[in-house]
Amino acid sequence: MSPGLRPVSPRLTLLLPPLLLLLAGQQSLATRPLLVFLIDGFRYDYMDDLSALPGFRELASSGVKVDYMTPDFPSLSYPNYYSLMTVAGLKTKSYPEVNTLHTLNQVDLSSSLNRRHCDIHQMTGNYMWDESSKKEFLIGTNPDSLMPLWWDGSEPLWVTLQKLGKKVFMYYWPGCEVEILSVRPSFCEKYVYNPSEKNLTDSIENALNVISNNCKVKESVCVCVCVCVCVCVCVCRSGQAGMTAIYYEKIDVEGHHFGPDSPQVRTAVQQLDLAIQTLNRKIKEKNMVNQLNIILFSDHGMTKIKWMEKVIELDQYINMSSIAKMMDRGPVVSLWPQDNMYQEVHNMRVYGRQEIPDRFHFKGGRFVPPLTLVAEPGWFIAQNKAMLPYWQNDTGEPSAWQNGWHGYDNEFLDMRGFFLASGPDFKRNVRAAPIRVVDVYNVMCWTLGVKPLPNNGSWSRVEYFLNGSEGPSQPMTLCCLGLLGLLLALWN
Repeated sequence: MSPGLRPVSPRLTLLLPPLLLLLAGQQSLATRPLLVFLIDGFRYDYMDDLSALPGFRELASSGVKVDYMTPDFPSLSYPNYYSLMTVAGLKTKSYPEVNTLHTLNQVDLSSSLNRRHCDIHQMTGNYMWDESSKKEFLIGTNPDSLMPLWWDGSEPLWVTLQKLGKKVFMYYWPGCEVEILSVRPSFCEKYVYNPSEKNLTDSIENALNVISNNCKVKESVCVCVCVCVCVCVCVCRSGQAGMTAIYYEKIDVEGHHFGPDSPQVRTAVQQLDLAIQTLNRKIKEKNMVNQLNIILFSDHGMTKIKWMEKVIELDQYINMSSIAKMMDRGPVVSLWPQDNMYQEVHNMRVYGRQEIPDRFHFKGGRFVPPLTLVAEPGWFIAQNKAMLPYWQNDTGEPSAWQNGWHGYDNEFLDMRGFFLASGPDFKRNVRAAPIRVVDVYNVMCWTLGVKPLPNNGSWSRVEYFLNGSEGPSQPMTLCCLGLLGLLLALWN
């Protein structure tokens, strides 16, 4: 013992637990890795009956389940992939300065911005066309889809983490193979169509391994509280995996093929639940319950469509030879006409670029066409339905190519997705009010201890279901001073 230092009274040790609790909310954020699941096409009500889904039920009881999550318009995959994971590349300086992560609770970004979403990050559709370069984005499958042209409109969270020296491991995540803003993730298992259940369980195992290997190496962090009291805690050493992210598509595929209310979708959800049960078991086996935060969400929901009755055939209304370019088919179609002539079509809205409703946060996008066609729920837009592919059933008669679709007005109930989170930074057994896709970014930043870049999310919608989300405050300072007085009294 150094000269001049007195031994600590046994009574003083009784105060260490509350001091550790004070520290927990501040120190844990930078040390806990995050495991993210993007479950494509999982509608908000697919897990309404948790009694039949023990894997999801366990996560919900130990964490947070929101009533539903509203996607961005259009309620398609790529626009929402990016709204979930990016900041909005803001072009305005009118938002309040956010100096630290913990000041977010004092800044409701939704009220200080124009709530621009896809029109800022520029990922405005599954199929896009750049009129100046004549390049096409075809749902990420063609070589030109990998060009920075489509991706550099905003900074995804995995790019931010890599810049900060945190490693990111991604499995089948669309776009992880793209060099975005000159950065790639530490590891990317390239997207393949409809990853299998084995792909999913292997990804879970690999993700937990890179996280648990990280947590096998601990380091001591000492923090001084209230001027004279120092407490040391043991935390995971950063450097292996700050975030792991897994993409799974089967729910969306079955919803398209058979419809959202089909037995095939219910079976796919049950198979996914088996994988979640495996996840829960392995987390316990690896002693990671208090080391890992888990977030699951979807990009959109799904609604039933009726092919023979509700197809809008454009060639019945317009001369298709006057259309220079048509991109996509379904609820939202983009047209580049050779002239400005268009007419009203029943069961569909035809918007000139400046006529698009502001609430869509869409018309400012770089790749938005002169005409955007938006179908009413349940209707499907095509050039001609005879040109659409059909299945052949046992009778030899053509059957519907798809029975479910998404992409409609994002406020349509069936387009709602889900959000579920569990881990030490989330409150337990909380049923939360609805959130929006753009709110998720702030939640992920919080759990990772990363200062979020300015974005379109609303902190007020999510802060209440996070543990210790208020950060340093005057009450904590007063509490600390009170403890200091008590410590000094015990010392003397």
